[in-house]
Amino acid sequence: MLSVLLILAFAAVFHGILGRTRSILSGRKGPKILQPVYNLALLFRKGEVINAGSGIIFRLAPPASFAAIFIAMLMAPFGKLGSAISFHGDFIMFAYLLAFSRFVMIVGALDTASPFEGMGASREALYGMLAEPAFFVLAGTFAMLTGKGSFAEIFGLFNMDGMNAVIPGLLAAFAFFLMLLVETGRMPVDDPRTHLELTMIHEVMILDYSGFDLALIHIATYIRAAVYSALTVLCVLPGSLHAAVYMPLFTIAIIAVPAVTGFFESFRARNRLQRNPSYILTMTVTAIVSFITAAII
Repeated sequence: MLSVLLILAFAAVFHGILGRTRSILSGRKGPKILQPVYNLALLFRKGEVINAGSGIIFRLAPPASFAAIFIAMLMAPFGKLGSAISFHGDFIMFAYLLAFSRFVMIVGALDTASPFEGMGASREALYGMLAEPAFFVLAGTFAMLTGKGSFAEIFGLFNMDGMNAVIPGLLAAFAFFLMLLVETGRMPVDDPRTHLELTMIHEVMILDYSGFDLALIHIATYIRAAVYSALTVLCVLPGSLHAAVYMPLFTIAIIAVPAVTGFFESFRARNRLQRNPSYILTMTVTAIVSFITAAII
């Protein structure tokens, strides 16, 4: 369970580190690193405003999405600590839990009968469909390299020290980083700070949520970011290091992920919506190249 606590701890500071990095690069002091946690505490104390045209699906979507993300987090490895739940083929269930989380939020947005939220839901469905193949190709690549079928075993045996794993590992890390940007609605795919409904994707889907439900949605996003950050780091960190050296390096590397994300966002404009599909397909292409490289080597 220590891995779960560490993922939750990193999820709490991910967006704070990202925001502070952006602030420093733009010459501002910026918010506190724990400001997202304070915002969540405020949302938990607030009441909820429910759209009269919304149904039961709208109310059930946030807790169902959060539950799916939380269970998926239990299967995610965190350094040499492994995962709380591990079984053969757990990465398949992990992927489908993330897909279920996305699905319930899409139908929740559609249940509001808002044309803007429906527009965001259709974009979310498209981007999710384009991103999922990359994950399965990467999972197949690591399963082939290690001969194992669970997250904990795969990343417990994967070793970046050998030259045979360097190229596939770096390509996989790049693909997982892009997946993080897409799944959490970051630049250049989406801009979480925008208020233009015609260009919003993730944010427009949750416009009608408030209070406790909105807090659950934000927590699910934070956990998703932490999990993909861990997967990114695991692809490039040498697994043969002793635990006393590995875990501090892993901690430093995973803290660097939101800093790199903030640096990336500070110097990158948002894509035009027409470019997003081809940009997202870059993940799948990178994953396929990683798989082919691993097969040849």
